[in-house]
Amino acid sequence: MTTEVATLSVARGSNPPPWYRRPALLRSIAPVALLVAWQLASQTGLLSARILPAPSVILEAGLQVYRSGQLGDALLVSGQRALFGFLLGASVGIGCGVLAGLNRIAEYAVDPPLQMLRTIPLFGLIPLFIIWFGIGEEPKVYLIALGVAFPLYLNTFAAIRHLDPKLVELGNVLGLSRGERMRYLILPGALPQMLVGMRQSLGIAWLSLIVAEQINANAGLGYIVNNAREFLRTDIVIFGLLVYGLLGLATDAIVRWAERWALRWRPGAVVR
Repeated sequence: MTTEVATLSVARGSNPPPWYRRPALLRSIAPVALLVAWQLASQTGLLSARILPAPSVILEAGLQVYRSGQLGDALLVSGQRALFGFLLGASVGIGCGVLAGLNRIAEYAVDPPLQMLRTIPLFGLIPLFIIWFGIGEEPKVYLIALGVAFPLYLNTFAAIRHLDPKLVELGNVLGLSRGERMRYLILPGALPQMLVGMRQSLGIAWLSLIVAEQINANAGLGYIVNNAREFLRTDIVIFGLLVYGLLGLATDAIVRWAERWALRWRPGAVVR
């Protein structure tokens, strides 16, 4: 009887839900309703076009930027800045988190300075970065890296320190070396929380990029937004901000997919 119930439960779980109950459709209802209300409010005059243009106007402005070829070039430049900044910040954040998480002496050396830096307003460092690195690409990349490093450091450090003690005991019983413990026990055990930190860091990376590209940018999405501001093109400014948001959403979806794939060993994990 128990076997039959379990088989029936598995069979029921394998059937996809009806189309009207699928998560993708349900999650899209609120954004679509908001866009429709926005469009109607703009057409009826409740929203001023100077303050907030209609979605159709913003879409037309975006198509103009796309047809001119500026959008593709801007995405390439901004994407490179975000990528280099993220890789640098992730290397520092994860490296310091692992070092401090595994060794008490390293924690005393690394954690206090990082905690002090973490409390300094990130965007308040822009004038100092300009003095140190000029107005080229370096301050933009370093600003993104600094914003990325802290969430990854905190999550990596906490993940290692809160590992199940049974994993450590298992390593001792099996006689694993330090490298083998790191590879087979510590990193897999800390990976779920590290991926949470990566999602947080990616969001901060795009937020930092928006601000960083206000530093004398001559290319990228920030350059397009700044030019539109000079000519009072609110539609292009909002379009640029929406592109930033879509980029953040896309990278978050990539990490969520990687999380499902990397953590497929967990009970109840589903890989789609």
